[in-house]
Amino acid sequence: METLLIVIFVLGYLAITLEHNLKIDKLIPALAMMAILWAMMAFGIDGFTSWFDSGKHALLDNFGALGHEDKMHLLEETLLHHLGKTSEILVFLLGAMTIVEIIDYFDGFATIKTFIKTRSKKKILWIFAFLAFILSAIIDNLTATIVLISILQKIVNDRNSRLWYAGLIVIAANAGGAWSPIGDVTTTMLWIGNKVSTGKLISYLLLPSLICMLVPTFIASFLTPFKGEIEVEDATPSKSKFGARMLYLGLGAIVFVPIFKTVTHLPPYVGMMLSLAVVATFAEIYSQTKISISSVNHESDAGSHHSPVHSALTKIELPSILFFLGILMAVAALESLGLLFNFAEGLKQGIGLIGTELEGTEVSDLVVLILGVGSAVIDNVPLVAASLGMFSEPLDNPLWHFIAYSAGTGGSMLIIGSAAGVVAMGMEKIDFFWYLKKIAWLALLGFIAGAIGFIAMRFFL
Repeated sequence: METLLIVIFVLGYLAITLEHNLKIDKLIPALAMMAILWAMMAFGIDGFTSWFDSGKHALLDNFGALGHEDKMHLLEETLLHHLGKTSEILVFLLGAMTIVEIIDYFDGFATIKTFIKTRSKKKILWIFAFLAFILSAIIDNLTATIVLISILQKIVNDRNSRLWYAGLIVIAANAGGAWSPIGDVTTTMLWIGNKVSTGKLISYLLLPSLICMLVPTFIASFLTPFKGEIEVEDATPSKSKFGARMLYLGLGAIVFVPIFKTVTHLPPYVGMMLSLAVVATFAEIYSQTKISISSVNHESDAGSHHSPVHSALTKIELPSILFFLGILMAVAALESLGLLFNFAEGLKQGIGLIGTELEGTEVSDLVVLILGVGSAVIDNVPLVAASLGMFSEPLDNPLWHFIAYSAGTGGSMLIIGSAAGVVAMGMEKIDFFWYLKKIAWLALLGFIAGAIGFIAMRFFL
């Protein structure tokens, strides 16, 4: 039965990675895979001999000796446990996405365009690289990529030049998202899962992530596409007089979330809901319209179309939310049977046999680097979800920070390896093989340089 479950997961995952070829949105196989896996586990519960206790992070003793009713009760408890942990991530993302859309409702991101005065291609490259690195740490790498490419399209008219800029933005955004607990879905998963803390994550990963961004940007600045000048149009002011104010308020509200968690020790989604409430309140005041998220009559329904909160809720990426639900719960199914735990042990032993002179830490580093390279081929979300079931190291162990770095930045090596890359591919119609030829080697150099920096820093922290 375990073999059949693994086959179903592999087929479902293959459908996810080939969504562009199959013309099927990846959320469909993710949700189907999740439902089928848990259904088969329920039907074949009596045939399983092991069960993984996520709370104790160890295999459950005497699982095979339990009766059918006890096993079903345990399955239901485990399903509810994983749904709760997954929901924490999803609610957090919903709040963050809504705040970003409220900022966009007031055209707040147009404020950033006013900062760019130069015509030098090289200077514009560095400006966008640092903007991507910083913004992605605050509003996540996916949103930062969307915002910056939208601004880029208004500044750089030549499409060929924009492709190069977009490629470097993807690298910088993924690097920036790796060192922030709210910068990437994977780091958010590790943060909410109590594997990393905000302070340690920043102290361990800020410098390696910065190296990962600086190395490819520095090399690219000497390449032909970034030589010379471009024609920069005069910056147009924000369409709303509250644009800049809402930008700073929204970004400040998102940055407040880690502080709220540190002070109250409550899950991050609680702080995000508070931040959303504050931003939404000011948004409604500035728009001078009545809040109406759910309409009960024609009058309120008419007013809701002018509500920034209602408008933001209609624009958030619900397909992405459902995809995360499906893939995280599917991985949880494999974790519950102890398959990920056993796979991790086998992988460690296998690498140890290949190089018997390697110590435990070096074996773990090699495993994590493999995960990082793998995130370029397949989505990094399930890889990190799998790592949560593969390793049992305590909070803020360097292993978790290295996983955050590798999974977050490794995806830059292919255009389909990260959410930021996929959205850039869609916005600028970037060809897979063009990116592979022009940008992938820069991302690889940055990934390796940052990894070396992290390993070197570990001896001093």
